[in-house]
Order: sequence, then C-alpha cells, then structure tokens
Amino acid sequence: MTITGASEKVALQALKVSDWNLEGAFDVFYSQSQVKSSADTRRLEELYNRYKDPYADMILADGISLLCNDMQVDPQDIVMLVLSWHMKAATMCEFSKQEFIGGLQSLGIDSLEKLREKLPFMRSEMKDEHKFREIYNFAFSWAKEKGQKSLALDTAIGMWQLLFAEKEWPLVEHWCQFLQARHNKAISRDTWSQLLEFARNVDPALTNYDAEGAWPYLIDEFVEYLTENSIVQIGQMSDWSQKG
Repeated sequence: MTITGASEKVALQALKVSDWNLEGAFDVFYSQSQVKSSADTRRLEELYNRYKDPYADMILADGISLLCNDMQVDPQDIVMLVLSWHMKAATMCEFSKQEFIGGLQSLGIDSLEKLREKLPFMRSEMKDEHKFREIYNFAFSWAKEKGQKSLALDTAIGMWQLLFAEKEWPLVEHWCQFLQARHNKAISRDTWSQLLEFARNVDPALTNYDAEGAWPYLIDEFVEYLTENSIVQIGQMSDWSQKG
C-alpha cells in the first residue's frame, strides 16, 4: 500500500491473486492500472449488474451459470478458465466487480456480442506455449478452496483432464488413476507445477527420464507405477537397468 498508493481492498486483491507473492502482486497491480481500453464502462456496469448476485456485490455460481448460458458455452468449457485468467479471478465460480469489469476491459469487451466474438481468440490462447503455462499455473490458485494451501485431489484431477485435453499428454489418464490408487491426498503447488515440466520434457515412453533428477517423490512413484503395471517399458534405460 505504501509503494503503490493502492487502497487496502485493491492491495489485498492483488496479493490474493498472486498467492501472497509480493513481486507478483506488484505485477498484477501495475498491469491492471495500465489497462486502457475502448470498452464502455457504463455498458460494463450494466453487464455486471445482469449477473451480480442479488445479496452480494459479486457474481456467484448462479450469475456465472447465466453468463455461460448467454455465451452459449458449457460451464465446464475450458474457455471459462481462460476468461477467469484474463479477469485475474481469485476463486473459481465467482468474480468480484473489479475482476469482471477489469478483465473485460483488458480484452476490449463491453457487450455480450463482443464476448462471444472473442471466444475463438481465447480458445486459441491455449495453443500458445507461454500462455498455456501461465493459465496452467493460474488454475492451481483459482481452483483450490479458500484458505487451503493444497488442491483437493478430485478437483486437481478434473483440472488436469481439462487442461491436458487441450495440450495432449498421453499419460494423463494413467496419472489420474495412479493418484486415486496410490496417493488419495490433496496436491501441493510443487507437484502441480512440476507435473507440467514432466509432461513437457519427458517423452511418454520415458526414454529420457532421469531417475536421479529432482522430480517430486510423487512423480518418481508414478514412473515406478507405470513400469510395475507394464504400461511403459523402460528396461532400455541404463540408470534403471543397472539398478535392477
């Protein structure tokens, strides 16, 4: 608040969105402050009021359901995650007034028609490697329960299936089955972020998997699970064959 001159509410929101990382909060604050858009603020207010909860100054589940209906998309459609990323939404299934209006302004949207026209662009953003990584990392904070450090397992599995349907990873279903069979606990941020590195850098046949690499124990256990169940054969790997 001292450095940016932000109000307490704005400062708390920037910190929450960046998961209490101070440097990230500065980025959030300044990027929001610099947004200049042709979007009409009055029309955005009207749009916000259409979806706003009658008992709270926020858009909650019913409002989001109506928004999806107006956009002609399923609430489970990945485009809703991309839209939430643009809005820098702190929590799944809710938008504050600032998140909703600021996000649409940043996209140059001030009507439902313009929002619908923007859907193909938002879908295409998932194909951009850098944006996919940002959206993937955003999804962890967005999807977890308020006040929790970890992501509930069933929520994490749903998010992985959604995200890796876009950026295909052949082992995603095996990973989800492994977690349900062997782990059955909430997912840490470290496991969440490292899985993307694993999916991106280790080929599905595991030929370049390094058993001595600094992967979280859960990913090492997953590799063991794949070999034990003969899902992947890695006998050709020198590290493993020498140990065996």
